[in-house]
Amino acid sequence: MPKVSVIMAAYNCEKTVGRAIESILAQTFTDWELIICDDASTDHTGRSLKEYKRQYPEKIILIKNSRRCYLAHSLNRCLKIAKGEYIARMDADDISLPERFQTQVDFLDKHPDYMVVGTAMIPFDAQGKKAARYMKTQPQARDLVSRSPFAHATIMMRKSAYTQLGGYTVSKRTRRGQDYDLWFRFFALGEKGYNLQEPLYLVLEDSNSFKRRTFETRMYSVQTKLIGYKRLHYPIYKYVFAFKPLIASVVPAKLLLFYHRQSDKMSKKNIQ
Repeated sequence: MPKVSVIMAAYNCEKTVGRAIESILAQTFTDWELIICDDASTDHTGRSLKEYKRQYPEKIILIKNSRRCYLAHSLNRCLKIAKGEYIARMDADDISLPERFQTQVDFLDKHPDYMVVGTAMIPFDAQGKKAARYMKTQPQARDLVSRSPFAHATIMMRKSAYTQLGGYTVSKRTRRGQDYDLWFRFFALGEKGYNLQEPLYLVLEDSNSFKRRTFETRMYSVQTKLIGYKRLHYPIYKYVFAFKPLIASVVPAKLLLFYHRQSDKMSKKNIQ
């Protein structure tokens, strides 16, 4: 059995999925399987995936949804057949740097009390790489008030933790923000996670990334946060922060992107 199972959902990403897969193939750590769920793509994504499966039949497992089911459902399908002790996330339009898996495996092997390890990451777009984004080294339950404690696509989690959590919540509410829902449940169980302060992941992020966050999905995000705040027994005055996504809904996508870029430049200084 492989040490690491990499889980990826792919939807209409024919232009980017190849480089994502190539970045997994280029890992210095080689004891992995890559499980990809094609979420009923309507472009040539499926053709690209079948070609990689043909070239690497012993490393790549390909499954497909008969209709679009979104990320949480697709990842759960991958989890059901994953054989690895550790589960690594990967998005179909991003890039993992070659040392990512080895660094995360080493951490989890040496620190059995931590259930998940994430990394810092570097946003990029057509103009190139931007300032690295750093997450708090040892996030706590209270940190979910202000931001996600881990960059979801960078994580490697023990499969036993995913099993204990029951995977991802599948609902309209979690078509986006399924990671927030996961972390509320993760901390409610008293689990611990860690963020490496080494950028080992490149994340595609441009104004289109923010345009996909509709008013409806932001409303669902508010719901997820309100449910999570209650689960973690936050004081009532904290609940106002749950409505932050609605404020963002009236801000132009380019301005949001600029805000995130400026925040990234300051993020390392603010890590505790």
